[in-house]
Amino acid sequence: MKKMLICLMLIGLILCGPAALAETPQKGGSLIVCQPAEPPGLDPTANTAAAIDRVVYSNIYEGLIKVNENGEYVPGLAESWEVSGNGLTYTFHLRKGVTFHNGEPFNAEVAAWNLKRAMSEESVNPHPEYFRGIEKIETPDAGTLVLTLKEVDALLIPHLAEGDATMLPMEGYGEAKSKPVGTGPFQFSKWVRGDRVEMVKNPDYWNPELPYLDQVTFKFIGDPSAQVAALKAGDIDVIGYVAAPESAMALEKDPRFKVYAGSTTGEVIMSTNNKAEPFDDKLVRQAMAHAIDRQTVVDLVMFGYGTPIGSHWSPATPYYKDLTGKFPHDPQKARDLLAEAGYPDGFEAVIKLPAIYSYSKRAGEVIADMLGEVGIDLDIEIVEWGQWIERIFKKKDYQLTMIGHVEPWDIGIYANPDYYFQYDSEEFRQAYDKALVAPSEEAKAKWFGRCQEIIAEDAVNGFLFSAPSLPVMKAEVMDWWENYPAVALDCTRVWLKK
Repeated sequence: MKKMLICLMLIGLILCGPAALAETPQKGGSLIVCQPAEPPGLDPTANTAAAIDRVVYSNIYEGLIKVNENGEYVPGLAESWEVSGNGLTYTFHLRKGVTFHNGEPFNAEVAAWNLKRAMSEESVNPHPEYFRGIEKIETPDAGTLVLTLKEVDALLIPHLAEGDATMLPMEGYGEAKSKPVGTGPFQFSKWVRGDRVEMVKNPDYWNPELPYLDQVTFKFIGDPSAQVAALKAGDIDVIGYVAAPESAMALEKDPRFKVYAGSTTGEVIMSTNNKAEPFDDKLVRQAMAHAIDRQTVVDLVMFGYGTPIGSHWSPATPYYKDLTGKFPHDPQKARDLLAEAGYPDGFEAVIKLPAIYSYSKRAGEVIADMLGEVGIDLDIEIVEWGQWIERIFKKKDYQLTMIGHVEPWDIGIYANPDYYFQYDSEEFRQAYDKALVAPSEEAKAKWFGRCQEIIAEDAVNGFLFSAPSLPVMKAEVMDWWENYPAVALDCTRVWLKK
């Protein structure tokens, strides 16, 4: 009898399948999400700061295409699209009945206006180059948008799925930095500077089943210890990504919380000003590459979380090429290269570390020790985030710094000699141009691989590790993303188990 009962139970499980065991999302409730950096504004089309996208991407603003939790490009405001046989014409079929939070309808005219604004010479978009390959924009009707390209663009779809390509309303878009108006599942409610951004459920969202939550608050707490204390005290529900991995290790043992260890598209690098002496000398940069032990950096800085990299490309991204063996840890080789460059006794330099990210400060200290062993004496300067943006990113007033670059497919920044690295390589630009027009997967792998090789050989930056995804949350928070294939803390499908 007992064996028969077990068999019947197993048959029932097989017949029902996993879907029958899945829990039905419950509606209602408020969620408080912590992230360390307060965004400098709330318009992702006007600033490259990842802190902006983490708050507004897919929550307040949407694009024609979005990235889901599996890294797939799925319909957003465009419910479908087709590409012509020659790869030059993209036809997007837009969702009907979509309105912005201010009541303005979304249609092909609005989509065309957004793209023209992004690609214009007066564009404030941080990446206008994403869109300048568009030769013609047509709107045959309110629900159809047709883009004709000058040449094949292998990254058009990925770029249209980024925060730079989210859709703003034509009326009132000038206030987007402080009062964002989008089409997303949540609408902006309040920004208490220095503390939090609040958003509430959009009752007119185009998908009537979503979102499940009534309210989401993004609270800004820079100190990792204070983040954990707030979680344990019940003041927050989620730490969007844990900057201090030792905290994740401790919280894993507490049954009140869940900790994920997923992957991201982010690269943590020692950014190098390629026009500042002595770092304008490739031999010096290569010497530093040999002086750095990447695995030790991962072990000491991230407690083993993270994957060493040899170029500006995450293993989570297609066409990744493992170049970690290009500059093996070899202090004597580093000293020899410094001597060849004219610095047999080493030199002094300054590394400016953003105060807001503990991993940057910790990595900077570890790197300073490693470089010190070969004669490069680094003076560490801690810089507030606003000053980092203004002095380092915008004015390029630095020699070395430490930061994570989290935008997927962002190797194209090395084609821009005015970017804050100030790296100028015609060879790289030619390879990148060929990658963008690659007609096949094999050709894309070849040329994106070549791009990785060029900047690795030039040791443009200190390529350290691919950042892990380490979100931690209360046990009742359901359907939070485990991996971060996009720069987003997407709460669209998150729900609370009561």
